[in-house]
Amino acid sequence: MVPAHGGRAAEPVYRPVLVGRRGELEALAHLDEATAPLLAPVIDVHTLDACIVESLGRLPAGLLPAVDVSALPEAPQSEPARWGVPLVPVIGLAESNRRLVAHGVAARAYARRAVVRLRTGQARAGPDATTGAVERVWRLTRLVPEQCDLLIDAGDVCCPADVRLAEPRVRRLVEWARRHAWRSVTVVAGGMPPTLARLPTDEPARLDRFDWQLWRRLADLDVGYGDYGVGSATPDAEGPGDRLPTLRYTTDGAWWIYRWSRRGGRGDERLADLCRTLASAPWWPAQGAAFSWGDHEIMRRARRAAGAGSPANWIAWSTSHHLAHVLAALRPTERDQRGGPWRAGQDASERRTGRPQRGGESRRAG
Repeated sequence: MVPAHGGRAAEPVYRPVLVGRRGELEALAHLDEATAPLLAPVIDVHTLDACIVESLGRLPAGLLPAVDVSALPEAPQSEPARWGVPLVPVIGLAESNRRLVAHGVAARAYARRAVVRLRTGQARAGPDATTGAVERVWRLTRLVPEQCDLLIDAGDVCCPADVRLAEPRVRRLVEWARRHAWRSVTVVAGGMPPTLARLPTDEPARLDRFDWQLWRRLADLDVGYGDYGVGSATPDAEGPGDRLPTLRYTTDGAWWIYRWSRRGGRGDERLADLCRTLASAPWWPAQGAAFSWGDHEIMRRARRAAGAGSPANWIAWSTSHHLAHVLAALRPTERDQRGGPWRAGQDASERRTGRPQRGGESRRAG
């Protein structure tokens, strides 16, 4: 467990930044109540509708999301305190006075705390200017540093050069952060490229997780870990996609991207072939379908026990596996003892072996 400043035990251990969409929220909804408190997701809300608020209200007990509404226009309906669901406001340094006051109201309404999001590009004016900006946040929200979790957001790190550029910037900000009594300090970065359209189809393509590499290089700083799940740190650049059946499968240090077009034009046949190929790959977890709700759903498609789903479903399954994988990497001993951090009605035989009872064997991937 990552210690916070002052020697306290910092909970939770993982802060994924996820876009407030159906797929990502569905993955969070399938965490079990024992695992949920280990995550503190930051939900970036780009568009506001009743479905998003309802989904936030249906998250498991113990999972308290932080919500960033900076992309929304300033209006009463954009104020999280009015939504009627437990949450933590995410506060940016460039917020207007009016929005900072509203964030303070939201913080006091639920958890009496907030997340301060410091993007590395915002700190180029120097440490004194950054200190002045956060003091303005504390003054207008009527919060103190001990009530605030600091999120240092490095944004995109999609190549070795990005990692080399981001590391000294993050180190300077962590050094600056030690001047204040933050509740916790977490570094977040995103390693997934904005588009996958240039990757090959019908074979798994490997992408390095440069966000994970950055955090490992910062291990001596004793900061918490966050990432952008299986999405890009610049989601607006992702575009509509090509709608090919696609899974983004997290492993140690890499993602394996499956974009499938073979087996004719029927989506369920292509998705079933993709899932059978993935389930027979060397990186399929030893726990198999029991590893996460997402892995369970992938195995169901490998068995042809369900339809192909939609792009939102594919993101949900990929995100579910990613969350389980990161938690296993951050807390390996407890994770191995407890089993998969998910909840679903699963056959006992699948829980024991991770294999379908029939019809799930296939060749090894690519």
